[in-house]
Amino acid sequence: MRPTADPFTHPALFYADEAGYLAGTVPFVRAGLAAGEPVAVAVPGDNLALLRKALGEDAERVRLLDMEQAGRNPGRIIPRVLRGFADAHPGRRVRIIGEPIWRGRSADEYPACAQHEALINHAFTGRAATILCPYDTSGLDPVALADARVTHPVLIEDGVERVSDAYAPDRVVTGYNLPLPAPPGARALAYDADLLPDARGFALDHADVLGLPADRRDDVALAVSELTTNSVLHGGGSGTLRVWAEAGHLVCEVRDHGRLTDPLAGRRPATPGQLGGRGLLLVNYLADLVRVHTTADGTTIQCRFRLRA
Repeated sequence: MRPTADPFTHPALFYADEAGYLAGTVPFVRAGLAAGEPVAVAVPGDNLALLRKALGEDAERVRLLDMEQAGRNPGRIIPRVLRGFADAHPGRRVRIIGEPIWRGRSADEYPACAQHEALINHAFTGRAATILCPYDTSGLDPVALADARVTHPVLIEDGVERVSDAYAPDRVVTGYNLPLPAPPGARALAYDADLLPDARGFALDHADVLGLPADRRDDVALAVSELTTNSVLHGGGSGTLRVWAEAGHLVCEVRDHGRLTDPLAGRRPATPGQLGGRGLLLVNYLADLVRVHTTADGTTIQCRFRLRA
């Protein structure tokens, strides 16, 4: 897959230090402002503070978001952060800096991050937008830097822009469609249409025991309800719900016999008046991480919610 004359551009910016970061981002922002383009910046907190200071008064004209909060779950970055900003400015070219991968992202989060970067190319095909994605060459794993060359059609290194010879985003989408094992001791409940209410209660009972904060109970209840209902409607009429704690998170897993064929499922904003097709989108908005594995034999979806410290 090669870059085309599409109005959408998606460069990766490789930087090694603060000076390199600012050299690649501040002119990008100011050029957008000078051209009258709406500009948004969604980057981790430390880099957000760095950019805000460097931009001075210009920062007041930019939509600033902490990606560690807005994009904690990579699955909600396209619909809520990127499309949310672009769709708010119809008919205008927009300019966005999005940094979804930073030092400190967990091994569980990274596959979803890489898939997100690949899927941006599909989500914005034909859109008048530029999304610049910074990558920290001094802090990120070499795998992440190599994947960036696959998910971005244009690369910027040391101020030099060039076409990526490795660009093949669908390879990353399929390559990180990895099996999601559950631990042997996970509590399990088989459900069908008649047992949907039981599935939600099952998840909440175990969530309480495992230490889920009270203010996240509604999030878990809605996420489990959406996933199990999708199983009944689209996944063969039944499924299995598992719940366990891992690495400081409650994990709710749904397995069924359906197959997700749309790689952007759950990553498109709902349209006004839309009645269905929002289940996975809601789960992406609610959970701290969502991982998906889908094959011809079935689909596994795991959603994670942070437990009390």
